[in-house]
Amino acid sequence: MADFAAHGAVTGPPVVCLHGLTRNHKDFLGVIDPIRMLGRRVLALDIRGRGRSDWDPNPANYNPLIYTQDVLGILHTLEVKRAVFLGTSMGGIITMLVAAFSPQTIAGAVLNDIGPEFDPNGIKRIQSYVGKIRTAANWDEAASMIRTIGGAAFPGRDDAFWMEFARKTCIETKDGIVFDYDPAIAKVAASPQDQSLPTLWDQFSCLKPIPTALIRGALSDLLSNFIVERMQAIKPDMIYAEVPNVGHAPTLEELEAWTVIENLIKRTNLI
Repeated sequence: MADFAAHGAVTGPPVVCLHGLTRNHKDFLGVIDPIRMLGRRVLALDIRGRGRSDWDPNPANYNPLIYTQDVLGILHTLEVKRAVFLGTSMGGIITMLVAAFSPQTIAGAVLNDIGPEFDPNGIKRIQSYVGKIRTAANWDEAASMIRTIGGAAFPGRDDAFWMEFARKTCIETKDGIVFDYDPAIAKVAASPQDQSLPTLWDQFSCLKPIPTALIRGALSDLLSNFIVERMQAIKPDMIYAEVPNVGHAPTLEELEAWTVIENLIKRTNLI
């Protein structure tokens, strides 16, 4: 976990940043300082098995219910009673579960390219690479590997973009450069082809009284327009923005994404 104090006077509850399935707290480095400038403490968590968190010897614990308990436990330890949740993909799933189990904890929520239901195309793509990527001999090779995986989601990006991407998602070991997560999470990410994933519509509905925003990558293969429309029908006051020429998931540094984040955070300012 990375804990950053607010710049200047505190204007409202902390912002808790929750990353996606194979990522870590470094996903949020581009928006942490801008959030701090809004007068907010930022808690960027590494979910168990990723980044600075330990790997779990029992892969069965790599599931959103356990992650949600972890997040609530961390906030309890830090004596944080309320926070704005900024969740990318899996982080958004955790956010919806927190809304169901402990709605008083959420002052506001931003869901980044995730909804209560998942497009099967995106699930198949994720399952195709999680835990299956070989070790890279150097950073240039790591950046090339990541471009192969994510190029469709970020078309036209230059070498510098992919190198930065690699350094956020990988670590250097004595054996080479590897993704910064426990490969055992692939066992949980995998599911039989004939088994549909559970939906979270009831959990999403728990956000109805809470200021909420949704960001979607226009090229997303995980969050379809149909799912977005159903979410808007359930929560008509939800802030919504689509980031052009980006798939799953926006980096949050895009103007469209940052505008939504800033708007949502300001709605939770202390009065």
